[in-house]
Amino acid sequence: MQNPELQILLYGDNIASSEVSLSSQDVVLKDVVKQQNPNYLLLYVDLSEAAPQTFNICLKQGKKTTTIPYELKQRTRKGSDIQGFTASDVLYLIMPDRFANGNPDNDVVPGMLENKVDRNEQYARHGGDLKGISEHLDYISDLGVTAIWLNPTQENDMPGGSYHGYAITDYYRIDRRFGSNEDFKALTEQAHEKGLKVVMDMIFNHCGSENYLFKDKPSTDWFNFKSQYVQTSFKTASVQDIHASDYERKLATDGWFTQVMPDLNQRNRHVARYLIQSSIWWIEYAGINGIRQDTHPYADFDFMAEWCKEVLAEYPNFNIVGETWLNSNVLVSFWQKDSKLAEPRNSNLPTVMDFPLTDLMTKAFDEETTDWAGGLYRLYDYLTQDLVYPNPMNLLTFLDNHDTSRFYKNEKETSNLTRYKQALLFLLTTRGIPQIYYGTEILMAGDKSNGDGTLRNDFPGGWPGDKQNAFTAEGRTSLQNEAFDYTRKLLNWRKGNDVIGKGSLKHYSIANGVYVYERSYQGKSAVVIMNGTDKAQELNLTPYQEILPKHEATDFLSGKTVELNEKLTLEPRESLLLCF
Repeated sequence: MQNPELQILLYGDNIASSEVSLSSQDVVLKDVVKQQNPNYLLLYVDLSEAAPQTFNICLKQGKKTTTIPYELKQRTRKGSDIQGFTASDVLYLIMPDRFANGNPDNDVVPGMLENKVDRNEQYARHGGDLKGISEHLDYISDLGVTAIWLNPTQENDMPGGSYHGYAITDYYRIDRRFGSNEDFKALTEQAHEKGLKVVMDMIFNHCGSENYLFKDKPSTDWFNFKSQYVQTSFKTASVQDIHASDYERKLATDGWFTQVMPDLNQRNRHVARYLIQSSIWWIEYAGINGIRQDTHPYADFDFMAEWCKEVLAEYPNFNIVGETWLNSNVLVSFWQKDSKLAEPRNSNLPTVMDFPLTDLMTKAFDEETTDWAGGLYRLYDYLTQDLVYPNPMNLLTFLDNHDTSRFYKNEKETSNLTRYKQALLFLLTTRGIPQIYYGTEILMAGDKSNGDGTLRNDFPGGWPGDKQNAFTAEGRTSLQNEAFDYTRKLLNWRKGNDVIGKGSLKHYSIANGVYVYERSYQGKSAVVIMNGTDKAQELNLTPYQEILPKHEATDFLSGKTVELNEKLTLEPRESLLLCF
C-alpha cells in the first residue's frame, strides 16, 4: 500500500496490561497505545518490508501468553486498476431492504436485536437483501444505467428503525440480513461482469449506539462532547459562514445526529485511522468503484480532507461523492476539491451533490417559463453560476433520492408524464453525474411529509407473492411502461456517448419560454430544445446557427425529421434531442 502503516485494534478483557510482541521478522511493531478502557490495545505496525503472511500477535500477562494469528493478504489488483464513476456514468440508487427479497431465510437472524419483518410498517425491516439485487442485475443493466449505489450495507444491529443502514454497528461486516461479506464481494463481481460499477455508502460522522466501540468505549474522546449526547443543529452552513460563532460551528459538527447515533470524534488520531482503514479495506476486499460519504460537512473538515487524499493516493482513478445538503451552489461549491472559497484549505473531495439543482427541478417542469423567470428559466439561471464550481462535471445530479420527496409526491401526479420526460431529458443531458432513484423509472411516488419510510417503498415484484411485478413489461401499467421505455431509451443512448460524458455545455438564455443548449465533443454534438410553456411557441433560429450545423436533423426522441430553417414551431411542452 502507499501508506505502509497499519493500525491493529485489539479488544478483549483487560488486555491493556499485556506485553506485546510479534512473531514476524519483517512486520515492525512501531507503537503500542493504551486507552482509558483496559479492554483495548492499539498496535501500529510498519509493513514497508513485509511479505504476505500470517504472523502471530503475542500478548503476555505474567505466565499466560495469548496468541492471535493475523493475516496479511496478497493484493489482487493495482490501485490504479480500480475505475471510479464519472460523468459518463449514471448511478442507480438502491435501498437494499426495500428493493427485492432474494433470500427470505435471512429476514430474521437469531441473536440480532430486531427480530421481525413487517412490510406494512414504514420504519420496520422489509427483508430486501443482496441476493435480491443480484437477481435483478439484468433488469438494472438493461435499463441502461452504468453503476449501482447501495445505501449502507454494513451491520446495523439496532433495536429498530435502522433498516436504512445509517447506524453502523460493525464497520467490517455486512449486515447478515442482507447477506455476508462474501455475498457483497460476489455481488460486486457480478455487477462488474455486466458492466456495472458499484458505489458503497459510508458514514464517518456517526455510528449506531449498539456499536461495541460506543457500548464499551476505548476512551470518552472517541466520541464528541466527551461521549455525552448533545443534539446537532443540522445547520452546517456555519462551517463556512465567515460570520458564524464558534458555538454554532461546534454544535453543527460535533453535535449528534440523534441520541442513538453517537458522533465520532475524527480529531482523535486513532478514530481517524480506524475509519480511513475501514474504507480502504472495502475497496481492496470487494473492488468497489466509489464511495458516497454520508453527512460530509458534519464531520471534521481536516480529517475528511485527509481521508480523501489518502484514498485517492491509493486509488488514483477512484471517485468519492460527499453528501453536501446545502441550499445554494456557493455553499455546495465550498466542499469540492480545489474550491477557491475554501482556500487555503482543500477538501480534496472530487464530487459533491447538487441539492440546489434538485430543488429547482422539482419546480421547473410544472411552471410556465418566461424569458426572465419561472420554469426552465430557473435551470438556465442556475447554470449561469457554474463558475463557482472547480469542476461542474463532478456534480452528482438527481431528481430525488432516499431522503427527499420523490419526483412525484403521489400517484395522481404521475399521470403528467410530460413533466417526467422533460425532467429526465434535462437530467441526462446537462453537466454532471446523474443519479436515478430505484423505482423512478416506473413512476414510484412518495411524499416526505408522510414519513421517510414512504420514500423507500418496496419495488413491486421484489417479494414472492407481490400482486404486481414491475420488473417485467407484463407487470407494469401502460403508463409505467411508457415511462420505463422512455427512460431505457435515453439511458442506453447516453451510455458510452462521449458527447454527454465528456462534452462541453453551451446554452442560450430563454427565448419565448424555450431553453436551448448544446453538448459537444470532438466534432460531434447533441442539441436539446425544450418548450417550457403550455402554448405552442415559434422560435427564431438565427441566434442558434453556431450550434445548428445542418438544415435538418432527426429528433432522437420521436424519430421525426426536423427542419432547421429560419423558424421552428414547438408544441406545448415539446422537447427535441437533435444529434449532429
